[in-house]
Amino acid sequence: MRSAQTWTDATVLSTRDVTPTVREFKLEPADGVLPQSPGGHLQLQLLMGGKVHTRSYSLVGPPGDGTYRIAVKRLDAGRGGSLAMWQLVAGDRLRVSEPQNHFALDLNAPGYLLVAGGIGVTPLLHMAQVLGRRVTATGQFLRMVYAVRCDDELAYGAELRAALGQRLDIAVSAHGQRLNLSGEIAALPMGAQMLVCGPATLLDAARRAWSAAGRAEADIRFETFGSSGRFAPQAFRVRIPRHQLDMVVPADTSLLDALDAAGVQTIADCKRGECGLCAMDVLAVTGDIDHRDVFLSDDEKQRDTRICTCVSRVVGDITLDSSYRPDT
Repeated sequence: MRSAQTWTDATVLSTRDVTPTVREFKLEPADGVLPQSPGGHLQLQLLMGGKVHTRSYSLVGPPGDGTYRIAVKRLDAGRGGSLAMWQLVAGDRLRVSEPQNHFALDLNAPGYLLVAGGIGVTPLLHMAQVLGRRVTATGQFLRMVYAVRCDDELAYGAELRAALGQRLDIAVSAHGQRLNLSGEIAALPMGAQMLVCGPATLLDAARRAWSAAGRAEADIRFETFGSSGRFAPQAFRVRIPRHQLDMVVPADTSLLDALDAAGVQTIADCKRGECGLCAMDVLAVTGDIDHRDVFLSDDEKQRDTRICTCVSRVVGDITLDSSYRPDT
């Protein structure tokens, strides 16, 4: 069971490379742009291997000139979505959803810390622009820290500096610079929010620092980007005894999509490893589960008792339970 979705045709109006590995796309929907809020995203339908796959990409900044902006990082070892996007040129057409938002910005907090890692900057750009204009009038606290591997990978730096000025701090790991999350959190007023987007390692570090500081769990909000894991994607075997199912999940297909294709009814929403709706119980595993979600706790991941089927994978074989029960 998936969330209901409204789709429309869109044309690729233009593309540009904002870094050597990040390409921006301007998409012009046939029915015109719809309202979008900071932190929002689009879903796109892409044709890969003769099949239609759905991918989510954050909206970059506010809509302009009747277009949506998204940015896609090329991941040669990913599931193929980024490579399919990078093959698109001006004039190509695809299907896009209406804007959605599972990473909404609350404008009533006394302060904000925006934390971006790499391509995770994209949903935070619009937030930075909105908050940068707002804090001058309201006096709210605002800081943004942005970690990149090297200078060439700094995406949207000029737009962020224009929005934030001295409130922006960039850490380039190639120069030995690291984010000081504990220090940044300590400077926040009580009740302030931290909004984080980046790889799972950054989110895990941010959540640990937030918890160690005694901050309220409700005041940290996050979104994953890329769902990278410890291992490169590879085919793996899955068994579900209740369905008498024994199949192989290809390297370029998520476990969730493979289950759907096999007729196993699933429940999912975010498809980014955040909401946990798609999690299934693990009965046995031979090999390693590559947990790529940010929903399960560290303890749950160590025990390998559940797997978020939308993003996580396996190196080896896995046996799962499902909610299916035969009619009696």
